[in-house]
Amino acid sequence: MTRVGVVTFPGTLDDRDAARAVRLAGAQPVSLWHKDTDLRQVDAVVLPGGFSYGDYLRCGAIAAVAPVMGAVVEAAGRGLPVLGICNGFQVLCESHLLEGALIRNDHQKFVCRDQVLRVENADTSWTRSYEAGTEITIPLKNGEGSFQASPETVRRLEGEGRVVFRYVDVNPNGSAHDIAGITNAAGTVVGLMPHPEHAVEAGFGPLAGDGETAWSPHGGTDGLGIFSSVLHSLVG
Repeated sequence: MTRVGVVTFPGTLDDRDAARAVRLAGAQPVSLWHKDTDLRQVDAVVLPGGFSYGDYLRCGAIAAVAPVMGAVVEAAGRGLPVLGICNGFQVLCESHLLEGALIRNDHQKFVCRDQVLRVENADTSWTRSYEAGTEITIPLKNGEGSFQASPETVRRLEGEGRVVFRYVDVNPNGSAHDIAGITNAAGTVVGLMPHPEHAVEAGFGPLAGDGETAWSPHGGTDGLGIFSSVLHSLVG
Protein backbone atom coordinates (compact mmCIF):
# COMPACT_ATOMS: atom_id res chain seq x y z
CA MET A 1 0.00 0.00 0.00
CA THR A 2 1.18 3.53 -0.78
CA ARG A 3 2.57 5.24 2.32
CA VAL A 4 2.02 8.98 2.72
CA GLY A 5 3.83 10.78 5.52
CA VAL A 6 1.91 13.44 7.44
CA VAL A 7 4.20 15.82 9.34
CA THR A 8 3.31 17.24 12.74
CA PHE A 9 5.05 20.35 14.04
CA PRO A 10 4.31 21.95 17.41
CA GLY A 11 1.21 23.99 16.62
CA THR A 12 0.00 21.86 13.70
CA LEU A 13 -3.81 21.60 13.76
CA ASP A 14 -4.89 19.60 10.74
CA ASP A 15 -2.61 16.57 10.78
CA ARG A 16 -5.37 14.17 11.80
CA ASP A 17 -7.66 15.55 9.10
CA ALA A 18 -4.89 15.13 6.53
CA ALA A 19 -4.22 11.57 7.70
CA ARG A 20 -7.91 10.79 7.39
CA ALA A 21 -7.99 12.20 3.86
CA VAL A 22 -4.99 10.04 2.93
CA ARG A 23 -6.78 6.99 4.32
CA LEU A 24 -10.02 7.75 2.47
CA ALA A 25 -8.04 8.13 -0.75
CA GLY A 26 -6.75 4.58 -0.32
CA ALA A 27 -3.26 5.10 1.09
CA GLN A 28 -1.66 4.47 4.48
CA PRO A 29 -0.92 7.62 6.50
CA VAL A 30 2.41 7.57 8.34
CA SER A 31 2.94 10.02 11.19
CA LEU A 32 6.16 12.04 11.01
CA TRP A 33 7.33 14.24 13.91
CA HIS A 34 9.16 17.54 13.44
CA LYS A 35 12.32 16.09 15.02
CA ASP A 36 12.43 13.07 12.72
CA THR A 37 15.27 12.77 10.23
CA ASP A 38 14.04 9.46 8.81
CA LEU A 39 10.99 9.66 6.54
CA ARG A 40 10.26 5.97 7.16
CA GLN A 41 10.23 5.00 3.49
CA VAL A 42 7.12 7.01 2.64
CA ASP A 43 6.11 7.49 -0.98
CA ALA A 44 4.89 11.07 -0.53
CA VAL A 45 4.63 13.72 2.20
CA VAL A 46 1.88 16.09 3.33
CA LEU A 47 2.64 19.22 5.37
CA PRO A 48 -0.70 20.07 7.01
CA GLY A 49 -2.15 23.37 8.14
CA GLY A 50 -1.94 25.03 11.52
CA PHE A 51 0.39 27.44 13.29
CA SER A 52 3.75 25.68 13.36
CA TYR A 53 5.88 26.90 16.26
CA GLY A 54 3.21 29.54 16.95
CA ASP A 55 3.96 31.30 13.65
CA TYR A 56 6.83 33.11 15.37
CA LEU A 57 9.25 35.13 13.18
CA ARG A 58 7.24 34.42 10.02
CA CYS A 59 4.65 31.75 9.30
CA GLY A 60 6.57 28.57 8.49
CA ALA A 61 10.01 30.10 9.07
CA ILE A 62 10.97 27.97 12.07
CA ALA A 63 9.36 24.84 10.66
CA ALA A 64 11.45 25.27 7.53
CA VAL A 65 14.62 24.52 9.52
CA ALA A 66 13.18 21.64 11.56
CA PRO A 67 15.07 18.35 11.23
CA VAL A 68 12.24 16.68 9.32
CA MET A 69 12.33 19.40 6.67
CA GLY A 70 15.96 18.67 5.94
CA ALA A 71 14.91 15.15 5.03
CA VAL A 72 11.86 16.40 3.09
CA VAL A 73 13.90 18.88 1.05
CA GLU A 74 16.47 16.23 0.21
CA ALA A 75 13.80 13.71 -0.80
CA ALA A 76 11.89 16.30 -2.81
CA GLY A 77 15.08 16.91 -4.75
CA ARG A 78 14.96 13.26 -5.76
CA GLY A 79 11.34 13.58 -6.90
CA LEU A 80 9.35 12.70 -3.78
CA PRO A 81 5.84 14.24 -4.10
CA VAL A 82 5.20 16.84 -1.39
CA LEU A 83 1.96 18.69 -0.65
CA GLY A 84 1.79 21.77 1.58
CA ILE A 85 -1.61 22.95 2.79
CA CYS A 86 -2.03 26.46 4.25
CA ASN A 87 0.75 26.61 6.86
CA GLY A 88 2.37 23.78 4.93
CA PHE A 89 2.39 26.01 1.85
CA GLN A 90 4.12 28.67 3.93
CA VAL A 91 6.69 26.08 5.05
CA LEU A 92 7.36 25.08 1.43
CA CYS A 93 8.02 28.70 0.47
CA GLU A 94 10.25 29.27 3.49
CA SER A 95 12.12 26.07 2.59
CA HIS A 96 12.59 27.34 -0.98
CA LEU A 97 10.88 24.28 -2.39
CA LEU A 98 8.39 26.74 -3.86
CA GLU A 99 8.85 30.34 -4.92
CA GLY A 100 7.17 33.41 -3.49
CA ALA A 101 5.86 34.12 0.00
CA LEU A 102 2.61 34.19 1.93
CA ILE A 103 1.97 37.46 3.76
CA ARG A 104 -0.80 39.06 5.82
CA ASN A 105 -4.19 39.19 4.13
CA ASP A 106 -4.71 42.53 2.42
CA HIS A 107 -7.77 43.28 4.59
CA GLN A 108 -5.76 42.47 7.74
CA LYS A 109 -8.33 39.98 9.00
CA PHE A 110 -8.54 36.22 9.36
CA VAL A 111 -10.88 34.72 6.77
CA CYS A 112 -12.84 31.46 6.95
CA ARG A 113 -15.15 30.54 4.09
CA ASP A 114 -16.08 27.95 1.49
CA GLN A 115 -13.86 28.84 -1.46
CA VAL A 116 -14.30 28.11 -5.15
CA LEU A 117 -11.05 27.24 -6.94
CA ARG A 118 -10.27 26.50 -10.56
CA VAL A 119 -7.77 23.73 -11.30
CA GLU A 120 -5.38 25.42 -13.72
CA ASN A 121 -2.81 22.62 -13.99
CA ALA A 122 -3.98 19.00 -13.94
CA ASP A 123 -0.55 17.55 -14.73
CA THR A 124 1.03 17.68 -11.26
CA SER A 125 1.45 14.77 -8.88
CA TRP A 126 -1.39 16.20 -6.79
CA THR A 127 -3.96 17.17 -9.46
CA ARG A 128 -4.12 14.31 -11.97
CA SER A 129 -7.55 13.21 -10.77
CA TYR A 130 -8.99 16.48 -12.12
CA GLU A 131 -9.30 18.02 -15.56
CA ALA A 132 -7.86 21.46 -16.22
CA GLY A 133 -10.58 24.05 -15.81
CA THR A 134 -12.53 22.07 -13.22
CA GLU A 135 -13.96 24.20 -10.42
CA ILE A 136 -13.97 22.77 -6.90
CA THR A 137 -15.21 24.12 -3.58
CA ILE A 138 -13.14 23.54 -0.45
CA PRO A 139 -12.76 25.39 2.88
CA LEU A 140 -10.34 28.27 3.30
CA LYS A 141 -9.09 29.59 6.64
CA ASN A 142 -6.09 31.88 6.94
CA GLY A 143 -4.81 35.18 8.23
CA GLU A 144 -1.58 35.25 6.25
CA GLY A 145 -2.57 33.67 2.97
CA SER A 146 -1.78 36.37 0.44
CA PHE A 147 0.57 34.87 -2.14
CA GLN A 148 3.11 37.40 -3.38
CA ALA A 149 6.19 37.26 -5.56
CA SER A 150 8.13 39.65 -7.77
CA PRO A 151 6.41 40.57 -11.05
CA GLU A 152 9.08 38.61 -12.91
CA THR A 153 8.47 35.51 -10.79
CA VAL A 154 4.70 35.74 -11.21
CA ARG A 155 5.07 36.08 -14.99
CA ARG A 156 7.35 33.04 -15.05
CA LEU A 157 4.98 30.96 -12.91
CA GLU A 158 2.12 31.89 -15.21
CA GLY A 159 4.14 31.33 -18.37
CA GLU A 160 5.42 27.92 -17.26
CA GLY A 161 1.96 26.73 -16.21
CA ARG A 162 2.98 26.48 -12.59
CA VAL A 163 -0.14 28.13 -11.19
CA VAL A 164 -2.08 25.07 -10.04
CA PHE A 165 -5.14 26.60 -8.36
CA ARG A 166 -6.77 30.00 -8.77
CA TYR A 167 -9.46 31.74 -6.71
CA VAL A 168 -12.64 32.05 -8.75
CA ASP A 169 -15.58 33.63 -6.93
CA VAL A 170 -13.53 36.13 -4.92
CA ASN A 171 -9.89 36.78 -4.05
CA PRO A 172 -10.10 36.32 -0.26
CA ASN A 173 -6.67 37.60 0.74
CA GLY A 174 -5.19 39.78 -2.00
CA SER A 175 -3.04 37.09 -3.62
CA ALA A 176 -1.29 38.17 -6.82
CA HIS A 177 -3.17 37.07 -9.96
CA ASP A 178 -5.77 35.33 -7.74
CA ILE A 179 -3.19 32.55 -7.16
CA ALA A 180 -4.32 29.95 -4.63
CA GLY A 181 -1.65 27.32 -5.26
CA ILE A 182 1.54 26.71 -7.25
CA THR A 183 3.93 23.90 -8.12
CA ASN A 184 7.63 23.43 -8.64
CA ALA A 185 9.02 23.00 -12.15
CA ALA A 186 8.81 19.20 -11.91
CA GLY A 187 5.17 19.21 -10.84
CA THR A 188 5.93 17.11 -7.77
CA VAL A 189 5.78 19.75 -5.04
CA VAL A 190 2.48 21.61 -4.68
CA GLY A 191 1.33 24.19 -2.16
CA LEU A 192 -2.13 25.69 -1.73
CA MET A 193 -3.82 27.83 0.89
CA PRO A 194 -7.34 26.28 1.02
CA HIS A 195 -7.89 22.98 2.82
CA PRO A 196 -8.78 19.97 0.65
CA GLU A 197 -8.58 17.64 3.66
CA HIS A 198 -11.81 19.21 4.95
CA ALA A 199 -13.75 18.20 1.83
CA VAL A 200 -13.24 14.47 1.43
CA GLU A 201 -16.53 12.84 2.42
CA ALA A 202 -19.93 13.03 0.73
CA GLY A 203 -22.51 14.93 2.77
CA PHE A 204 -19.97 16.70 4.94
CA GLY A 205 -18.16 19.01 2.50
CA PRO A 206 -18.63 22.72 1.98
CA LEU A 207 -21.48 24.45 0.27
CA ALA A 208 -21.14 25.88 -3.23
CA GLY A 209 -22.72 28.81 -5.00
CA ASP A 210 -24.03 31.36 -2.51
CA GLY A 211 -22.68 29.33 0.42
CA GLU A 212 -26.16 28.69 1.81
CA THR A 213 -28.37 26.67 -0.50
CA ALA A 214 -26.34 24.62 -2.97
CA TRP A 215 -24.18 21.64 -2.16
CA SER A 216 -20.87 21.15 -3.92
CA PRO A 217 -21.43 19.34 -7.24
CA HIS A 218 -19.18 16.50 -6.06
CA GLY A 219 -21.13 15.91 -2.85
CA GLY A 220 -18.58 17.44 -0.51
CA THR A 221 -15.64 15.42 -1.83
CA ASP A 222 -14.04 18.10 -4.01
CA GLY A 223 -10.78 17.88 -2.06
CA LEU A 224 -10.39 14.11 -2.20
CA GLY A 225 -9.00 14.21 -5.73
CA ILE A 226 -5.87 15.94 -4.49
CA PHE A 227 -5.04 12.96 -2.29
CA SER A 228 -6.07 10.32 -4.83
CA SER A 229 -4.02 12.09 -7.51
CA VAL A 230 -0.73 11.27 -5.83
CA LEU A 231 -1.66 7.58 -5.73
CA HIS A 232 -2.28 7.63 -9.48
CA SER A 233 1.00 9.47 -10.03
CA LEU A 234 2.98 6.93 -8.03
CA VAL A 235 1.36 3.93 -9.67
CA GLY A 236 1.78 5.06 -13.23
